[in-house]
Amino acid sequence: MNWSISFEPLISWPLLALVLVPLALLALVGLWFRQRGGVLRFVALLALAAALFNPVFLNEEREPLKSVVALIVDRSQSQDIGDRTRQTDEAVAGLQQRLGRFKQFDVRVVEAGKSDAAEERTETRLFGALEGAFRDVPPSRIGGAIMITDGEVHDAPPGAPDFNAPLHALITGNDHEKDRRIRFENAPRFGIVGKPLDMTYRVISTENETGPVDVRVSVNGEQVAVEHATVGQAMPLQVTIPGAGRNIIELAIDREPGELTDTNNRAIALVDGIRENLRVLLVSGEPHAGERTWRNLLKSDASVDLVHFTILRPPEKQDGTPINELSLIAFPTRELFVEKIKDFDLIIFDRYQHRDVLPILYYDYISEYVEKGGALLIAAGPEYAGEASIARTPLMSALPAMPTGEVVEKAFYPRLTELGQRHPVTRGLDGSATEPPHWSRWFRTIGVQNPQGEVVMKGADNRPLLLLDRKGEGRVGMLLSDQGWLWARGFEGGGPHVQLYRRIAHWLMKEPELEEERLTAEGRGMVLEIRRQTMADDPGPAQIITPSGKTVTVKLDKSEPGVFLGSVQTNEIGLFQVANGDLTALAHVGPVNAPEFADVVSTENRLRAPAEATGGSVRRLASSTALGSDVTLPSIVPVRSAGEASGSDWIGLRTTDDSVLKAVSRVPLFGGFLGLGLLLLAMGSMWYREGR
Repeated sequence: MNWSISFEPLISWPLLALVLVPLALLALVGLWFRQRGGVLRFVALLALAAALFNPVFLNEEREPLKSVVALIVDRSQSQDIGDRTRQTDEAVAGLQQRLGRFKQFDVRVVEAGKSDAAEERTETRLFGALEGAFRDVPPSRIGGAIMITDGEVHDAPPGAPDFNAPLHALITGNDHEKDRRIRFENAPRFGIVGKPLDMTYRVISTENETGPVDVRVSVNGEQVAVEHATVGQAMPLQVTIPGAGRNIIELAIDREPGELTDTNNRAIALVDGIRENLRVLLVSGEPHAGERTWRNLLKSDASVDLVHFTILRPPEKQDGTPINELSLIAFPTRELFVEKIKDFDLIIFDRYQHRDVLPILYYDYISEYVEKGGALLIAAGPEYAGEASIARTPLMSALPAMPTGEVVEKAFYPRLTELGQRHPVTRGLDGSATEPPHWSRWFRTIGVQNPQGEVVMKGADNRPLLLLDRKGEGRVGMLLSDQGWLWARGFEGGGPHVQLYRRIAHWLMKEPELEEERLTAEGRGMVLEIRRQTMADDPGPAQIITPSGKTVTVKLDKSEPGVFLGSVQTNEIGLFQVANGDLTALAHVGPVNAPEFADVVSTENRLRAPAEATGGSVRRLASSTALGSDVTLPSIVPVRSAGEASGSDWIGLRTTDDSVLKAVSRVPLFGGFLGLGLLLLAMGSMWYREGR
């Protein structure tokens, strides 16, 4: 029972003061001058004042509230190492049993680190979970928190957390754990294809050991070198970036006897390969309407260095004018096609014909250039069907089709073939989905026979229009019309000339994204996404090898012609190997070199500062070096807010004085007949004394 007194005046306070203050002054004056009846008048005034003030005794019935105690359980992946899971489970069960004996505690158990979110699986964020447990609890009701963890907490504050209650940490593992790990010290995100990239790494041991260790270096899953490193020292590393796009650089060391885990014996760096500017040689046989289309397209591409020559004065047009008086640049045939031909990534012959500008031997050099990995594009016009066609030179061995001598002058819509709908060069061209296609017509096709490679576009009368072929290690493309400039000029609405020409050029220069057969994989959050480009009808399922060595089969579903997609949800973080047919790919799921695996040795140091700042403690559940050691739990003691909160074998949790009001009983002192009788008695006594 909680008794208190309250005043509920019958009239307002200003009016009460207006009535009682003059009467009080008169009563005090009477007492001062010892007037007859002064004491009785003063007593009567007190009775009147008590009646007007209306004092009330209140009896409050309250129910005490419980202190809220948070039991934060670390379920992150580092807790799966060794005997930590068993220690955690035993500690949780024991603490719940002991806390259940105290009716003044409301225990909230929060398991952290089990979410599917990548950032929560790669970092141990116990204080975020602690904040969530106390979000709806007033500060006066927080009794404290107990964390069961290996101590590798990545959101621990440097000082006290944001609550005024003891924090206790119970550490799993043992105090003599051993581990060795490797990490990148400096790993650039970008590198130039074919050029060495400077990196640094370090091998770290918990025992501060020194000495040599072998480090295996792999690029995109293939081992390229074995480095000899010194434990504890920063070591230099040079890696040549093999290709454009995402490259995975992996460092690995062998597992030492007695190590906790080999999860952190690997380090991953993701490096995006960037090509140096691609060098393109464009040779126009004569000025024509489509020449500037090619030039403008290639000049607008910042990744292309263009060398362009137009044959303005062929040999048969000699008029006797001295060369030194002509404002023309002599065609440097030997320099381009003998000395520097290997420097070019692509050679384009735009309506070029053999006019003895190039010696006949140089066509052999161009064919050899293609066989050894070069790229050649023939943008054919009527000249390709004539007597001076380059198909009548030694270049014919590199060409995918021979001319029939026929030039078809007929309006037609360029259309994609069945192969063209799947091929990455022409797949999904803007306007290709309708019939007729949503682009303008062309009016000329060059006839060819026995086409080789892949016919991805067709022209008038279903004749081949765009051929793509491989010759040796190189590639050849042939566009059998010179009417593409109609799209560039906007004739009948134009067409996707930029999209088409750019794709042709980059396919010839072996752009990875335009490969017909390509398998790629990428991690998004905790989902592994697989993309398969193929010219086949069905590539079949993909096989995945997870970081733990498990094999998973994933079905690939058709997304669009030539593209199949698949995905799989995973709870593992690390490097995944994906295979489909003869193709393989690597992908990393989750953050690279996640903090959860960077250091897995259990420690008391990370939580010592915040625990001691709140009056709490940090102690191990099992101090023995044996993995099967028993768990020893401290006793739990309820303490007041000003008392000690920890001892050698006990931990304290604060109790609260907060309560909830259930009911209130009112007892008026001057209410009813009792108050009226007392008031009349006082007033009557005063008048009686005054009347004598």
